[in-house]
Amino acid sequence: MFYQIWVALLYLYGIILNSIYQCPEHSQLTTLGVDGTELPEVHLGQWYFIAGAAPTKKELATFDPVDNIVFNMAAGSAPMQLHLRATIRMKDGSCVPRKWIYHLTEGSTDLRTEGRPDMKTELFSSSCPGGIMLNETGQGYQRFLLYNRSPYPPKKCVEEFKSLTSCLDSRAFLVTPRNQEPCELSNN
Repeated sequence: MFYQIWVALLYLYGIILNSIYQCPEHSQLTTLGVDGTELPEVHLGQWYFIAGAAPTKKELATFDPVDNIVFNMAAGSAPMQLHLRATIRMKDGSCVPRKWIYHLTEGSTDLRTEGRPDMKTELFSSSCPGGIMLNETGQGYQRFLLYNRSPYPPKKCVEEFKSLTSCLDSRAFLVTPRNQEPCELSNN
């Protein structure tokens, strides 16, 4: 009798705990368009890097000296290709330009970075208006990155991102300070 009561109490405790600490779900975005050859235009254009999360601080260390980053995603010159340009405003005020080429993976939501065969990028929706979340995995690392169309999304967006990524085993969290003006994106 005592055993059955104990099992019932543990069961009820589990149900209550699960309902209180339930992790929100995230729905994966489709990276391929209707014709299966390109990213939908809604994902193209200018994005601001807002925050990152990872299992350890080491996976976010590359962002420690960063004040802000602005990106532009455009359709590539070849089918199934995206061009990503960025300017990184460092905390010391300097601007660092960067370029990447992503290749869409046919029949998948994965993006592959040219020159980095070990790296995989997946796009996810964000509950934040104008937001998108990326999951980057590579050789020995995984990190989630939050981007937004606005350089200053509502604080609720960052809080939801932190809550979601903590449910996905991310213990380290970083928010870009965005204290300085973003660097101008070059056309080169």
